[in-house]
Amino acid sequence: MKNNTEKKQNQKKLKAIDFFCSGGGMSYGMQEAGIEILAGIDSDENCKMTYEANINGAKFIHADVFDLKEKELEKNLSLRKNDDELVLIGCSPCQFWSIINTDKTKSAKSKNLLVEFSRFVKYFRPGYVVVENVPGVLRRKEESGLNEFIEWLKDNGYENPHFKVHNVNDYGVPQSRKRFTLIATRISQDEVKPQELDGRRVVVKDVLGIENGFARIEPGHKDNSDFLHTVPNISDINKKRLKKVKKDGGNRLGFANDLELQLKCFEGKNESFKDTFGRLWWNRPAPTITTKFFSISNGRFVHPEEDRALSIREGATLQSFPLTYKFKGTSVANIARMIGNAVPPKYATAIGKAIINNHKWK
Repeated sequence: MKNNTEKKQNQKKLKAIDFFCSGGGMSYGMQEAGIEILAGIDSDENCKMTYEANINGAKFIHADVFDLKEKELEKNLSLRKNDDELVLIGCSPCQFWSIINTDKTKSAKSKNLLVEFSRFVKYFRPGYVVVENVPGVLRRKEESGLNEFIEWLKDNGYENPHFKVHNVNDYGVPQSRKRFTLIATRISQDEVKPQELDGRRVVVKDVLGIENGFARIEPGHKDNSDFLHTVPNISDINKKRLKKVKKDGGNRLGFANDLELQLKCFEGKNESFKDTFGRLWWNRPAPTITTKFFSISNGRFVHPEEDRALSIREGATLQSFPLTYKFKGTSVANIARMIGNAVPPKYATAIGKAIINNHKWK
């Protein structure tokens, strides 16, 4: 009898495929919630080593979703259509829809990634669908293909999809980062929402600093261990600038009146770009961690009290990756890109737990 029960429970085990998986933030968070990850798919082969080092038993599939065929994936992973226990996840690169001023010609291909992902949803009709992206996908839902996708879901048994912009700080991530999230199911008529945490929101001092395992380091410090408490060097003049930036939340106005240190591009512009050369606050969540979080001139990415940028491990920690997460890459910039582009794992866990709780009552 016990064996039959165990067999039944195994059959009910939720399993997921993570499209655009990158270094595995979404997969890891889902895995922590209790969902088995069958595979991660990404066009960037540089993600493979990091993904496989952290996601138990998952297959990394190096493929461009524009070229990947539904039947090919079905055969490769022995999938079946209309599988109630299957979760399809699509967290596509989102530069085209981002409010950050990037070159849209380079990212034009990314604007159709949601449409490509929807091909697989329509083919497999999984029990659950998850989409995570920048808020711009919702703001421009006609152009991004989101509106059409939501209408298809509603017309095909996914009656009450949840689609909203959430701040990941409400889900245990020590960072203010707004993300569009869609969760749809045809298993129940309930709206499935990420599980918000009760109590005080996590801030920088909860995860960084000496008491949290981060030794004081100087610019240019290289950590060759898996911990990767590595930070790029900065010029002598930038070292002087940072010495004048007030600890715990200061910004570039600390050196604005110094003729030697003030940058010409900021002269007379004290109200603009104040986050550049800005320090994090200990008692607030970090700002959105981008792919350039290791650079003092690309946002508020200076350590709250040390005169340097954030280290690779500090950026990962602010994205809620555990201290044991192994990052494999060819350069600091390569690893930082994986970290900055990631879905914060703790936010992914909140989504995974909501799906599991919904499935229990199926």
